[in-house]
Amino acid sequence: MRVIQIVPSLLYGDAVGNDVLAFFDVLKKAGYETSVYSYSIDKRLAGEGIFSMDDIPSINDDDVVIYHMACGSELSFFFKDLTCKKMLIYHNITPPHFFELYDKHSERICGDGYKELELLANYTDYALADSEYNRLDLVNMGFICPTYVLPIVMPFSDYDIKPAENIIKDYGEDDYVNILFVGRVVPNKRQEDVIAAFNMYQRLYNKKCRLILVGSSNVSDRYRERLTSYIDFLGVENVIFPGHIRFDEIIGFYKTADVFLCQSDHEGFCVPLIEAMYLKTPIIAYDSTAVGYTLGDAGIQTDTKDPVITAGIIDRLVKDEALKKEVLETQEERLKDFSHE
Repeated sequence: MRVIQIVPSLLYGDAVGNDVLAFFDVLKKAGYETSVYSYSIDKRLAGEGIFSMDDIPSINDDDVVIYHMACGSELSFFFKDLTCKKMLIYHNITPPHFFELYDKHSERICGDGYKELELLANYTDYALADSEYNRLDLVNMGFICPTYVLPIVMPFSDYDIKPAENIIKDYGEDDYVNILFVGRVVPNKRQEDVIAAFNMYQRLYNKKCRLILVGSSNVSDRYRERLTSYIDFLGVENVIFPGHIRFDEIIGFYKTADVFLCQSDHEGFCVPLIEAMYLKTPIIAYDSTAVGYTLGDAGIQTDTKDPVITAGIIDRLVKDEALKKEVLETQEERLKDFSHE
């Protein structure tokens, strides 16, 4: 018996890719014959056991194939027609309407993904989701096989590297308050709502502050341009887009941040919340979709995105050491559920 994982794209630093590699490591250590196949493989991830879909062998009936799904792909139809045991790991599909005004390609593959997910409901033996929110997606799509939640496993030792010295020097050695969000610059992440809250914090409470929005924007440049126009319209200062940066630089931004602020409208899991908890950055997050499932009782979760209210919460968290200590304690407790070990 072989355990074969398939994924449309295996990307460096991507949450789905990291989960694929974590499964590969666990399966290999458990003694299984295992491999990964993908249409697109980041050259930094090429190595033993990782192959192109062009090289996938014939699948035997006693094999197990695990399909990691987060968008539409022809892999769905390959998976559907297999006669072996089949497991779907569902990482969530962003609703296509978020991309309607910005990115027709993303709108199409997300729309296709929902259709394919519904198709696979009757062709899957076992399904895992990385949050209860995602598991309910499967149930609502008509999956009749057993469905369970298996949170993304986090290799926390990877985060114990030395943070980039240039980030610590540039952002951690003055008296500015640093507000951070990490995530792709795409419409469902609602970076404009983070900017709006930061604008009110800067106007009402503290001129000496920065907003750092870490994340790539190559798939939705129109949205990135809209954010720039919004910043200009508000007249807000010190908003920084570092782009897709080195891992040690990301660690540096977490280490120098006073608050991690998430205002996303749609998350299937939200790995940066776990990263912020591990790196001891207190979190304020709008409780939408999977955010509450990921945080549990940790952080400060809000039911509003009113920028004036959010700005007030930021100010309180920055100034009140007892509150900050309490928030960090809730985050440390929640982390125990996500250990790679």
